[in-house]
Amino acid sequence: MPNSQPPIPNLILAWLVHLYTASGAVLAFFSLLLIEQADYQHAFWLMYLAVVIDASDGTLARRARVKELIPWFDGDRLEDIIDYLNYVLVPSLLLIRAGLLPQNDALWIAAMPLLASAYGFCQKEAKTADHFFLGFPSYWNIVAFYLFVMQTPRWLNAFLILVFSALVFVPIKYLYPSRSPVFQGLTVTLGSIWGAMVLAIIYQLPQPNALLVYSSLIFPAYYLMTSFWLAARRT
Repeated sequence: MPNSQPPIPNLILAWLVHLYTASGAVLAFFSLLLIEQADYQHAFWLMYLAVVIDASDGTLARRARVKELIPWFDGDRLEDIIDYLNYVLVPSLLLIRAGLLPQNDALWIAAMPLLASAYGFCQKEAKTADHFFLGFPSYWNIVAFYLFVMQTPRWLNAFLILVFSALVFVPIKYLYPSRSPVFQGLTVTLGSIWGAMVLAIIYQLPQPNALLVYSSLIFPAYYLMTSFWLAARRT
């Protein structure tokens, strides 16, 4: 009678992928500690590493066949928990501690991403069947990063936070860079270049090169404009 149990090495590899994903929670914890110590540069290093893990763990999970080997463990739920910590909670605290919001309104404005993204993450089609994000995909780490680096006026920061919070509830489909059915090659290429530029900006903190900062905005602008253009075509 054939053995129905999967090989032990394969099981170990599958669990290691889950451990790799779960390490994002540790990064979020240490990021919070660094933000409390006003060590924003090192906090951004950890936030960047969390994005690298998030961008790669899905591919590793598919190659290791984790859903097939450990069907009773919900890796998608684990990923959502980690993403909420790193993409919502950590940047929300940074908005307050770095003084990026109007002082008298900082707490309730910083709470908006927490509430909006709690809704966004719990949609059954937060990631649609055709591989898009539904509603603004809670990239608060990127929003907070640019507000910090560019030192934009606090009133403008507050306005942008409220606008993006509202966009979480608007059912527009946004590109899912690593799995997008359209422009995937271009998006991944531009995203890789952008990632290298962000690394350079973090390295140059607290006074990054202004040309580098503004040039790095090309990819976020491409991402938003392409997503809105695709939504308009569907309409």
